[in-house]
Amino acid sequence: LSFPGRHVVMRLLVFFLLAAPLFAVAQTLQPWREGRLPPFELDALDGVRHRLADYRGKVVLVNFWASWCAPCRAEMPSLQALADSLKREPFVVLAVNVGESPEAMREFVKRMPLRFTLLVDPGATTARAWGARALPTTFVLDPEGRPRYRHVGDLDWAQPAVRNRIRALMTLRPLESAAAVHGAARRHQAATLARR
Repeated sequence: LSFPGRHVVMRLLVFFLLAAPLFAVAQTLQPWREGRLPPFELDALDGVRHRLADYRGKVVLVNFWASWCAPCRAEMPSLQALADSLKREPFVVLAVNVGESPEAMREFVKRMPLRFTLLVDPGATTARAWGARALPTTFVLDPEGRPRYRHVGDLDWAQPAVRNRIRALMTLRPLESAAAVHGAARRHQAATLARR
């Protein structure tokens, strides 16, 4: 094809193709600006009690889900991939099942083996307290236990831009702002692109 301005159109096309993952993350991992969330204590599928406070010092991804929820099921493999990619770092995934019995969860795990912690919220008390009105809803907390991001709906958690945002939280000193997190994530991504 040949037409006036073809080079401009091609450059714009290349820009949008390269920048699309950045825009997708910016639109999906929304900074949390609503203050602290209440602590919780929930039982895991294996019966062990887990307190959110026990994870201080780690970045914590809290995912509210249910086995009947198609978008929840769709994102589970990417949550596992993210957990696997960060297994040697101060990071943990806590998947809080909303309103289902442990038996229903066990049936789900038979079909989709997951290695991260599965918690049970049978009365949806914790989900309501955290404002998780739609499933899946995911929160990312920094090592101090402060919520930094929220995402409603399914997401490819294994994409590098998401992982970079989570890694940036691991290096925060107490009381650093969300702007510092975004800046650190952008610098890490730029350095990664420069190495290619």
